[in-house]
Amino acid sequence: MSTTGSGSGGSAAQVLRGLHRDRAAGDPLVLPGPWDAVSARAFEAAGFPALATPSAAIAASLGYEDGATPAAEMFAAVTRIVRAVSVPVTADLEGGYGLPAPELVERVRESGAVGVNLEDTGPNGELRDPRAHAAWLAEVRAAAGPELFVNARVDTYVRGASGPLEAAIARARLYAEAGADCVYPIAAPPTDLPALRAALGDLPLNALAAPDGGPPFTELGRLGATRITFGPGLLLRARDDLAALAARLRESATA
Repeated sequence: MSTTGSGSGGSAAQVLRGLHRDRAAGDPLVLPGPWDAVSARAFEAAGFPALATPSAAIAASLGYEDGATPAAEMFAAVTRIVRAVSVPVTADLEGGYGLPAPELVERVRESGAVGVNLEDTGPNGELRDPRAHAAWLAEVRAAAGPELFVNARVDTYVRGASGPLEAAIARARLYAEAGADCVYPIAAPPTDLPALRAALGDLPLNALAAPDGGPPFTELGRLGATRITFGPGLLLRARDDLAALAARLRESATA
């Protein structure tokens, strides 16, 4: 991996992997999601040991709808974020942009990111065949070796799958066998976290949280979450704060 932004690639990937390991109940790893260099530096300055870019927030910051960011622009945005900080960065790369595993890994290496978030929704907006997706994840793992932290997003809850909990567990197990370091059943309700934790054993489990509201991070940890991310939630909160500031400025300008 590139040494840009977060030390040597192998060591940074191991640091990121270590941050997920042996988390005590009630002490999940909280990874804020920067959308540009300024937000990344703010999160690093606050003391967070690693960052996780959200594709939806980067898309919004670049003027695209979620899922419509060209691959080149997404990789460029990730590269700028990695350059801006000294902590490990894991990048949400959606479904991999149709890239063969070796090319995807090379593009990640060039960006300097040491982790990826890869979802199992296909370009048609439907869930991919789980075994085919697992085979592709195995190719990503083989191409990257240990120098990449792979977070496998499971989309059963957001794609209307029948029996989303059972489907999430089945998919997560396949992805773990393929070499995923962590699984992310996005939008799983907190009440499903204990069942996911029990089914997945020691495999790190990513939960989605809101910046405000919802169970505290410690409670999500006690329910089974190893890692907490926010999707575009932090960007949306910043957008609302900026809109309120803009309104006050406009009122002052017209007073």
